[in-house]
Amino acid sequence: MKFLHSMIRVLDLEKSLDFFCNKLGLIEVHRKEVEAGRFTLVFLATAKGEAEIELTYNWDEKEAYPGGLNFGHLAFSVKNIYETCQQLQELGVDILRPPRDGYMAFVRSPDQISIELLQEGEALEPQEPWISMKNSGAW
Repeated sequence: MKFLHSMIRVLDLEKSLDFFCNKLGLIEVHRKEVEAGRFTLVFLATAKGEAEIELTYNWDEKEAYPGGLNFGHLAFSVKNIYETCQQLQELGVDILRPPRDGYMAFVRSPDQISIELLQEGEALEPQEPWISMKNSGAW
């Protein structure tokens, strides 16, 4: 058995692509427009081509999808948790659970999907400003 992808529904495809591609650094690997079903599927992967995320955009949906927390979260490892969080902050992404421990942080996509960021390997030495940052919102 081989894991293929996780699917999440998105309300605004462009905002979601901006978040996942321009901010998190995923790459669009293929896209499928289904006129008859009025939806678009966009598959994203890491640069290493690992398991994909399928963004499903239903063209006629006007309301946010409920229950984002019911999905759980997507998790990505990063080379430097502090640099990644700093870059995301500079791009306007709220760090909801700062990496106070040098290992783990949480952010959310425009559709409120929880994204866990984990330091590759061992935790980094705790440092400011992260140590003093409080959690905000739900993650």
